[in-house]
Amino acid sequence: MPNTSITHDLIIIGSGPAGLTAAIYAARAKLKPIVISGPNPGGQLVSTTYIENWPGEQSILGADLMLKMREHAAHFGTNFIDQSVVKADFSQKPFKIWTSDNQELLANSVIIATGANPKLLNCPGEQTYWSKGVSTCAVCDGALYSEKQIVIIGGGDTAMEEALFLTRFNNKITIIQIGDKLTASQIMQERVLSKPEIKIIYESAVQAILGKQEHVTGVQIKNLKTGLLQELPADAVFLAIGLKPMSDLFAGQLALDNYGHILVTNQTNSSIPGIFIAGDVCDSKYRQAITAAGFGCMAALDAERYLTNQNN
Repeated sequence: MPNTSITHDLIIIGSGPAGLTAAIYAARAKLKPIVISGPNPGGQLVSTTYIENWPGEQSILGADLMLKMREHAAHFGTNFIDQSVVKADFSQKPFKIWTSDNQELLANSVIIATGANPKLLNCPGEQTYWSKGVSTCAVCDGALYSEKQIVIIGGGDTAMEEALFLTRFNNKITIIQIGDKLTASQIMQERVLSKPEIKIIYESAVQAILGKQEHVTGVQIKNLKTGLLQELPADAVFLAIGLKPMSDLFAGQLALDNYGHILVTNQTNSSIPGIFIAGDVCDSKYRQAITAAGFGCMAALDAERYLTNQNN
């Protein structure tokens, strides 16, 4: 158990690819980092199926990859607190962090790698078939459904990017959009509308995700103008209605953009010196495990340099 009476060099909040990579680098640099795992240890990858785009792993379960990364970080001396952060005070140094088991921790530097959670429909069947045909990442899971029937929920740029990516594997793609037009940028709309393999159903909302024998079989949708219900067959359903950065805890202390991403300068620096940011909580563009890990590496290196300068 980490000592609560001393000031630690580095505390990392979050245990996804960004947080664990930061821990590996920081531990090898003898910073003795503490990782506060958060409510979902391992992050989004724990709930995915097979990952086929992680360098060096042709195919690996998301949960297995995150376990390997945690063991790697622990091997070099990372301490873990499997709790959540409930409060943080960055107004003065040392920084103060409180956990859900009533620990108060002091830190000379902090890396925030709390990630982002996909926005969900909260409809029947969504949780039942999560990772059993329901996904939020076409890049991660699209190749698993080659030549299958695909449904994408959403009308923004993310949904268009998912649809265009999936045309590499499928020619039966249906987009369900709640409005009477797409909300994506004009160029993304034009690209999608030019693809005959992509069908768009407007002014409709998913009422339920249907399945049988542990896998998705279709969706039930409702026409919002007529009230008509219909069922569409589907082998996979990709939710593309946005991500919510897990930054609420730090609002009012750190600068955020309009969508809740923590703003950074020089790659990982927040608006407060000594507080560094890594992964999806600041990344609105790439949102991949490998880029999150890269952010974690950079944040750890930046934290190490910051601490070195503070001690000189």
